[in-house]
Amino acid sequence: MTVLERYLKGFLEEPGYLDYARVGPLSAGVVAETLGQTDALSRARFGSLDHFGTQDARLRAAVALATGFRVDQVVCEPNTTTGIMHAMFGLTGPVLLSRGDFPTVPFAAVRAAEALRVVTPIWLETDHGRVTPGQIRAQLTPATAAVAVCLVDSRTGYRVDLEGIRQVIGDRLLIVDAIQGLGSVDVPYEVADVVASGGQKWARAGWGTGFLALSDRAVERLVPVFSGFTGTDTVEPWDEVPPPSRSANAFRVSNGDAIAQARFAAALEEVADVGIRSIEDAINLNVAQLIDLADEFAVPVVSSRDDRERAGILVLEPPAAQLTLLSIALHNHGVTATTRGGTVRISTHAALSPHTVDMLRGAFTSYATAVIY
Repeated sequence: MTVLERYLKGFLEEPGYLDYARVGPLSAGVVAETLGQTDALSRARFGSLDHFGTQDARLRAAVALATGFRVDQVVCEPNTTTGIMHAMFGLTGPVLLSRGDFPTVPFAAVRAAEALRVVTPIWLETDHGRVTPGQIRAQLTPATAAVAVCLVDSRTGYRVDLEGIRQVIGDRLLIVDAIQGLGSVDVPYEVADVVASGGQKWARAGWGTGFLALSDRAVERLVPVFSGFTGTDTVEPWDEVPPPSRSANAFRVSNGDAIAQARFAAALEEVADVGIRSIEDAINLNVAQLIDLADEFAVPVVSSRDDRERAGILVLEPPAAQLTLLSIALHNHGVTATTRGGTVRISTHAALSPHTVDMLRGAFTSYATAVIY
């Protein structure tokens, strides 16, 4: 059995699941890790609690390997939003971002502007929701301090060109919400200054998992507004309040959930074992298969057909009068997908069972028949 085959055997979800962009069902390895860690905590044998204190470092090492950041540039967070909030509240100056990005990013910018009045959101005009280097270049100003993007747009499935964006913004901070790409695409995270992600989607690590990775430039420019007692260089700062660390560690508020850290670390270790490039290749093949199936039944595909511009998301946009028909057909055939804003989002991972393809084919058949009649 190859490493990839072993990885694919770790997909436990029932046939018909095509909603990884919403949540990735836990992998077999993560389930085993969760059970083992939970059992250790429930028994609390002599000396066993020290083991939980090592999970923070384990996760940071796994994130460093996945992103290209140094271990000391990574701090564990409970989710993507917390990491993005840290970055936005710590920023000074105008930040260029799309109003249409997932709410995590615009909400963080607006809330920071409202609360501290030191950051100003500048709304980027996009190409039908797509954020490109050319649009960013055209709308930059000398005062722009940072650019914030979603690595993969959750509605269009479009994957941004991180290297192209870095080239046009110069030494401005590049802030990336990576939740829709981590664990599914091979991208140069190291060109960004801030990368925040959770593990509940493509990494399949479950909720309550996340990290924030900061370049040295980001640590220098961002103010750690929310910095708790674990964000100092003193292990246990009793009877004093020392200043925040001069590192990513400053952006910690408290001790993390060790079992969640173990889950996320186990998931990223699985990705490292098989190689992100192999996973992305498998996802691309599966997306292409689903595109062909949609084309066969004349279901309009509005997401990109270019491997370089997509991850595992396929967006379908039937005529408005037929959207309900398609949604009902998917439901009746047991296909899990997301319907939102006039589109149906199907998202597939590296594993795609023939049974799932047959279920989707059945749904498309029912839809096409209903449209004809």
